[in-house]
Amino acid sequence: MTRHKRRKIKGIIKCITVVMMPAVIASGVHGVSELRAAFSDARAYTLDSTGSSSAKHIEITSESISKIKKQDELLYGSKILSEGYGIEDESDRSGELVRLPDPLDMKADSAGEKPYPTTWNTDGDIVRLSYDRYSGNAFFDLEKGGQVNNKTDIPNETLKKESSFLPNFTVSDKDEPLVLIYHTHTTESYEPYVREHYDSSFNYRTTDNTKNVVMVGDAIQAELEAQGIGVIHATAVHDYPSYNGSYGRSRETIMPILEKYPSIKVVLDIHRDAISAEGVAYQPFVEIDGREASQIMIISGCDDGTLGMSNYMENFHFACALQQKLETDHAGLTRPILFDYRHYNQDLTNGSLLIEVGSHGNTLQQSQYAGQLFGNSLGQLLNSMKRR
Repeated sequence: MTRHKRRKIKGIIKCITVVMMPAVIASGVHGVSELRAAFSDARAYTLDSTGSSSAKHIEITSESISKIKKQDELLYGSKILSEGYGIEDESDRSGELVRLPDPLDMKADSAGEKPYPTTWNTDGDIVRLSYDRYSGNAFFDLEKGGQVNNKTDIPNETLKKESSFLPNFTVSDKDEPLVLIYHTHTTESYEPYVREHYDSSFNYRTTDNTKNVVMVGDAIQAELEAQGIGVIHATAVHDYPSYNGSYGRSRETIMPILEKYPSIKVVLDIHRDAISAEGVAYQPFVEIDGREASQIMIISGCDDGTLGMSNYMENFHFACALQQKLETDHAGLTRPILFDYRHYNQDLTNGSLLIEVGSHGNTLQQSQYAGQLFGNSLGQLLNSMKRR
């Protein structure tokens, strides 16, 4: 929603308030309750993991909200839409990030069947490092920052030319969902805090959504919504109790969402990596504005003719635009784009990417902060693409 539209709506609400205030005062508490109920229609609704609806402060029309709420209840039942952290007006933010709760302090309504540990062993070593520019024939630099790790038979020179093309989709300034966030490996988790050793008995997976990649998705969602970008965050668990078949299950989750919301252009599968050696877990981080952030890797799949992904180069265009934006805003935040023969459900749109936010050696705070930086830059990129 444009700032002009926001100011217009706020002006209308102020006028209505002035007109109705005498009647409200005269009618007492009952009148106040009715007025509050009337204004509640101007809030956006999503479904939590129990299927109950909750309000989030985003000014869009009551007619569209009522329609979305009813469709969600019919389509998803007790499934998957996240409440996230709500929304802030994007005006006068001056690039500031949304204030989020510390993930260590957050408590899940239900931690699920695999809660996050409360006690830890310390029998493995954590190695802290920052990945810098790579060299070698598989890597090439992007014009405005960042690199590509080309694991395909396509020549680097061809990919360099392709990397200069803009994303192959348009962004309109409408109150419709533009971004879908989901998690094929929903339970992927992180270290609790910076320390020298990790717990080899913990497989770094938890059904507590305040301590896994859903928390990172919520951070991305908060930053996008703060910039007026419509987001759907699907939080269904696809990798527990069975890890095998996760991509098939996540596909079953996102396909009906894409059918319901053709306005969605960007589909992000948010993961965390697992970078390790014998007895060692790596913690790739970078310091940005005095805080540590997990380093991020974008994966853009390529089709070798057997994957049914004819739009793979269009996804690559988006990956390169996003990589360059991230590196322009926050130098060192990213590792090279992995361009390889991978599918990862990236056939469904031409803005589909898999995002690895940190590794299991990274901390919850580092990864939440990385999610915020990622979401902030992505929001700026998408807003720069809007048709005015």
